[in-house]
Amino acid sequence: MFIPSVARRRFVAIAAILGWVGLSIQMYLIFYSRWTLAASLTGGLVSFFSYFTVLSNTLVATVLTCEMTSRGSAARRWFLQPWVSSGVAVSIAVVGLAYNVLLRHLWHPEGWQWLADELLHDIMPLLFLGYWWCCVPKGTLRLGHIALWVIYPLVYFAYSLLRGHLLAVYPYPFIDVEKLGYPQVFINAGGLLAGFVVIALLLIALDRWRAVRK
Repeated sequence: MFIPSVARRRFVAIAAILGWVGLSIQMYLIFYSRWTLAASLTGGLVSFFSYFTVLSNTLVATVLTCEMTSRGSAARRWFLQPWVSSGVAVSIAVVGLAYNVLLRHLWHPEGWQWLADELLHDIMPLLFLGYWWCCVPKGTLRLGHIALWVIYPLVYFAYSLLRGHLLAVYPYPFIDVEKLGYPQVFINAGGLLAGFVVIALLLIALDRWRAVRK
């Protein structure tokens, strides 16, 4: 799909801004909650970056910002590699699907929290997948890239278990060892990882299909 350069820049700029706005609102809400409880703001920052949603949206906003800017740098070149941007696309797709299937029914946020949730779990996944479809070069992805992409969720899962073991706090109810026990948590994590791989396979198939159609 061809998008004029001006429209493409506007789309990427708007998406990047929305990504950072969503993250900023969520960070403010966590800091404000910690402040009202006289709790450590440093602990709030650690808590903020302990969510797969936040980490994945940070990667999304970073890729979009790199796309929006023209100044060359090693970081920009790395993030704009198709296999890197595609790995981020898989991760943010998992964020959107997991939230809407597993978590949305568990609470009903209002006000600023509702806005942050919609941005991070619905709007940004759709915008970034649109960016991937229209702007990321196609035809370079291989099945071997999946082995690299799954490192991210595996490291995150290990970190979440370690942090939960030390603090008795888990970011998501489906990996809460205190309530579910390790066997069920590993089953849940295995299901999510399988979903991650399925989405990755679908994305690679779409990449090859788009490359052939050009």
